[in-house]
Amino acid sequence: MKTLSILLLFLAGFAGSLCAQKKADSSKIRLLSVDSVAARKVAYNDSARRTHSPRTAAIRSALFPGLGQIYNKKYWKLPLVWGAVGITGGIFNYNLKEYRKVRFAYFALLNKDTPSYAKVAPELQVFIAAGDNGLSSLRTYRNEFRKNIDYSVLFFLLFWGLNVVDATVDAHLKGFDVGRDLSLKIVPSLNTIPNGAGLSMIFSFKKPTPKWAYTTPAP
Repeated sequence: MKTLSILLLFLAGFAGSLCAQKKADSSKIRLLSVDSVAARKVAYNDSARRTHSPRTAAIRSALFPGLGQIYNKKYWKLPLVWGAVGITGGIFNYNLKEYRKVRFAYFALLNKDTPSYAKVAPELQVFIAAGDNGLSSLRTYRNEFRKNIDYSVLFFLLFWGLNVVDATVDAHLKGFDVGRDLSLKIVPSLNTIPNGAGLSMIFSFKKPTPKWAYTTPAP
């Protein structure tokens, strides 16, 4: 009986050591899996940053609006970019044409260049017929269209620059990882100031880890 008791105690201790060893091995596998996931993630992000150049995106957008967005594969932004640049370019072209017509009519009337009266645009003939009384109106229209030209050029260059900035920022963020563990919570809070109840915004940043990283591979 004494020998049997000693044998049972020995077997129990041996089983306990096996369980402890198995837990230690599983924890090592888990740590190795998590480290490998992190290493893969860093390698992927570094590779994305190297292969996707913000400089290339900026140069392409500067050469022609929308090329940087195509490079970034942000195709849904193309109608916005082309619409903004196209509309301001069209407004500039319209104002420039009208300015030239009004300027021609103004100088023709100012210099009493009667042979040029027939070349004045039909909508401006009424000012030519008014004689000297139409000079002030033509001068006002000329100055107005010249001011509109300056504004349209300014907005055209502004939207062109925004197109370059947008493509550059998108290229910089190409390797930035936004996982499902990034969350926003809005919770009520009570301030120490009387009647100071309000809302608090809590941002939660967690490092995502795949579920398979915690599983032990089958023997």
